[in-house]
Amino acid sequence: MLFPMHGAKLQRFDCKSLDASGVFTGYAARFNTADLGRDLILPGAFAESIAQRGASGVRMLFQHDPAEPIGVWLELREDTRGLFVRGRLLSEIARGREVLSLMRAGAIDGLSIGFRTVEGRTSAKTGIRRLSKIDLWEISVVTFPMHPGARVAAFKRDHSLAATIRRAADFVHPSTR
Repeated sequence: MLFPMHGAKLQRFDCKSLDASGVFTGYAARFNTADLGRDLILPGAFAESIAQRGASGVRMLFQHDPAEPIGVWLELREDTRGLFVRGRLLSEIARGREVLSLMRAGAIDGLSIGFRTVEGRTSAKTGIRRLSKIDLWEISVVTFPMHPGARVAAFKRDHSLAATIRRAADFVHPSTR
């Protein structure tokens, strides 16, 4: 079941091309639109946290579970749309392989942030909390993101000879893996 915001259209990403390298990009948060919890993140809200922690200081988790690290963030940056991320799922661990498989099947593509509000103000009129400064701790791959626009957007294809052979073997014998 999908939980779109009023008037929002969910775009499905075809994850079948996800390669074993597990590298993907997307948006972990979107600016200037309220999420399902009535939080609205303003541009610049992540700047200080990213400067202090860097990508390596923010954890990649599965479903916000601190006992389930599944990969590493390679890049975190704000752009005009929101918090852009580039990360790599770790296929060397069981949960990383499972999430990779779920993404390939199109069963999961949501992203969600774990944070502490540093500066924010709630409108008495609308009930929307406008967040201007966020301490970002983790970004999770999730089934249902709080913001419908926080999704995996693209996957890197591994163009090495070994990856090409793996893809060909999967095509000829899909049940061997």
